[in-house]
Amino acid sequence: MWIVLKDSPVLDSLFSNVADFPMSFKIFGALPLLFLAACAQFPAKTDVTTSNQSNKTGVGQSKLPDQELTPPMLFDFLLGETAFQRGDPEIATNTYLKLARTTRDPRVAQRATEIALQSRQPLPALEAANIWATLDPNSVGARQTLAALLVNFNRLDEARPHLEKLLASGGSNIDEAFMQLNSLLVRSSDKNATFELVRKLAEPYPKLPEAHFAVSQAAWLANRFDIALAEMRKALALRPEWEMAAIYEGRILARESNASAIRFFERYLETYPKANDTRITYARLLLAEKDYIKARDQFQQLLAENPDNADVAVAVGLLSMELREYGLAESNFKRALELDYRDPGMVRFYLGGIHEKTQDDASAMEWYRSVTAGAQYLPAQIKYAILLSRKGKIDEALQHLQQLPVTNDQQRAQLMIAEAQLLREDGSYRKAFQLLSNGLEKLPDSPDLLYDRALAAEKIGKYEILEQDLRKLIQLKPDHAHAYNALGYSLAERTDRLPEALELIEKAITLSPGDPYIMDSLGWVHYRMGNLNQGLNYLRQAFGLAPDPEIAAHLGEVLWVQGKKEEATEVWEAALKNHPGNEALLSTMKKFMK
Repeated sequence: MWIVLKDSPVLDSLFSNVADFPMSFKIFGALPLLFLAACAQFPAKTDVTTSNQSNKTGVGQSKLPDQELTPPMLFDFLLGETAFQRGDPEIATNTYLKLARTTRDPRVAQRATEIALQSRQPLPALEAANIWATLDPNSVGARQTLAALLVNFNRLDEARPHLEKLLASGGSNIDEAFMQLNSLLVRSSDKNATFELVRKLAEPYPKLPEAHFAVSQAAWLANRFDIALAEMRKALALRPEWEMAAIYEGRILARESNASAIRFFERYLETYPKANDTRITYARLLLAEKDYIKARDQFQQLLAENPDNADVAVAVGLLSMELREYGLAESNFKRALELDYRDPGMVRFYLGGIHEKTQDDASAMEWYRSVTAGAQYLPAQIKYAILLSRKGKIDEALQHLQQLPVTNDQQRAQLMIAEAQLLREDGSYRKAFQLLSNGLEKLPDSPDLLYDRALAAEKIGKYEILEQDLRKLIQLKPDHAHAYNALGYSLAERTDRLPEALELIEKAITLSPGDPYIMDSLGWVHYRMGNLNQGLNYLRQAFGLAPDPEIAAHLGEVLWVQGKKEEATEVWEAALKNHPGNEALLSTMKKFMK
């Protein structure tokens, strides 16, 4: 029996689920693919020549081949779908790619692209998308997909004609397309080439502010800051009331100096006094400059002009937290809840944090427990469990964490680490180590579990496992500054491998310059190598940035050894007032102050 592919109800049923996978960049953003930009989506322009069904699939009926569906072909369709549904992406991808090559049907090529993308196979996806775009050159979805893949392979010259056609087809939505252009291009590693591409794409649109905005963003990423500023000014000149452009211009100016940005915002707000987002950015900048009086004036103006705006109430609450004006923060967060703020869980989480900072643990626990959904649900429940444990109810706290629902491996790891923290605080170091070891059996490449088990291993003297876990973590995440730091500090503290320790810690500080805890390690390893003055310099810097009790212990020890015993004693005693039970601090003081 022969079935005509073009009008086949069997084929229609095979592709009935294609409409569930619309090839828009919003869908791509939902896929966990490293090779796709998360937010990129060009606004689709409806093709009036296609039917409703073809609009869903992105394929016009006039473009379908007049080809018969043979039994071997039908077998391949069923094989591909079955393999995909049963979790065998390689067979599914290869089968559909073969079908795309042989049938020359754009629907098949689209499905092959979708399966390859969801199976994290970029090269087959690129071939399938190329076939799809060739067979249906008017399909916006095909061009979007192909352009995204070419960009992520740094084949920008090949992506350019597709991007030009997408922009040209944007019609009245061309402004939105330019605003999302850099999201599509962000995965390209060659930022200078990306800038040149965006500049060329924007050339035909000199009077479109969004085109200049896109060029400015690309220039910023390519470290061409003068061009970034000039292009953002062009965007703002074309559309003076555009707050987003004003905020970005201020951020570019802040690279030169906060004072320049502040002057710009003041001038802008004189002309556009109701620009709330700009005023909030301005207020944050004033806080950074410690100009608290002016910052408070901005809060009051925001509240006076927007008494029923939940977004403003949340913004003022956050700004008030930065000023440690917790009463004002609390009243604004509660006002936001009264105004039905769109993310009540986040607001409740912040309210819990306010009460925790003011040492009202009972109220903090109530607010944390009241978070029942949203991105802050797990963090709030973990906070609740920590406070419960500190009331002496560790078993109840552990049970609370174990009963929380999880939907992915990241959340599982997050809860295991929280349990381990409670066990460590309770002194149950071996239980914490075993819990994390069990977790790594299920999630062997979890960076967070590896790091946390290394810390647990140190507590029970399993230094081989500590080094093994941290080296594996460095292999998985070569930019993990604290993995280098933890390994280097451990070697400096317990071995004579000091040159190796110094090399690891110096690598950490290059990855995270200015981190006080890495500076502490750097000072400590220099002290252990006999470089007392250099060690002291780093430890003073670290303690100035973060008056942590363990940093105080190290700083005091180096001062004492250098004969500055009075200053060492002052450092230790000041730290002890704020951290009376810190083991490292007490142990160091006992060692020297006999």
